[in-house]
Amino acid sequence: MSQNTIKLVVTADQNKTRLDTFIASNSELSRSRVQQLINEQCILVNEKLVNKASLKLKESQLVLIKIPEAVEMTIDAEDLNLKVVYEDKDVIVINKPSNMVVHPAPGHYAGTLVNGLLFHCNDLSGINGVMRPGIVHRLDKDTTGLIIVAKNDFAHASLSAQLKHRLVSRTYWALVHGHITQRRGIIKTYIGRKPNNRIKMAVLRDKGKEAITRFKVIKEFSKYSLVKLKLETGRTHQIRVHMNYIGHHIVGDELYGLLKDKSFFTDGQWLHAAKLKFIHPRSQKEIEVSCLPPQNRVDLLNQLSAEDSIDIDVESLIKS
Repeated sequence: MSQNTIKLVVTADQNKTRLDTFIASNSELSRSRVQQLINEQCILVNEKLVNKASLKLKESQLVLIKIPEAVEMTIDAEDLNLKVVYEDKDVIVINKPSNMVVHPAPGHYAGTLVNGLLFHCNDLSGINGVMRPGIVHRLDKDTTGLIIVAKNDFAHASLSAQLKHRLVSRTYWALVHGHITQRRGIIKTYIGRKPNNRIKMAVLRDKGKEAITRFKVIKEFSKYSLVKLKLETGRTHQIRVHMNYIGHHIVGDELYGLLKDKSFFTDGQWLHAAKLKFIHPRSQKEIEVSCLPPQNRVDLLNQLSAEDSIDIDVESLIKS
């Protein structure tokens, strides 16, 4: 099997650092991905296979990481008629619909974005493993809109670094309950798994990862608000958790919101990734793409506008 190899040398200031922490800090691999590679016998220290992520490293040791290419996979390619917004030999940007999981996982081995990508593309990056080829970041199942995919490891490393250093601009639109008193602001918290419900994320005071969301109220209806949001970090369920945290659930969000939404809007949370701006890995030119929400979400905005006698131009708002 063909492999890509990453070589890292432990410096003096990294002496006694855990193996997984060291690799995560010096590459685009997450600690969970490091553990997976250890289990697959793909990581060596001074030419010896390691079997635990907690191994304490010593100065001048050579860490060798062998990354299997994402070509020998059992995931089926499916023609899902993906909506391509931008594509070249390194990068592809997809407008993801609602009710589509990004990558295969228990209970979702078909109909995912990855299944569709394997049909559409000949090559995808392998850095993130065989179950997540090309995937640089994610959108929740019912969140619609733009997602970047890397076609090769060169592009993947560049895009991951941009995300890590907050150089990718990600703009979302959300329809939320109520009126936010502060029309614009920054929500800065720490987010982690909810202790008594591992399916949900929550704002935690003493642990978790830093999460920063900028927001601006764009339109107010009688009972709802259309909000523009920009991510500075990309934590799991970040916007959904932050809107819940300030008391304004996203319409249709059954996990963090209100069950009565199901009779009002039946297509999952009204959250749309509307605009992306990033630096192209190869040309180093800025790429900016945008897309409108699905028609049923636009229809809901138009319905609310008509009920409240408010003029709204969704296309102009999204592109602003």
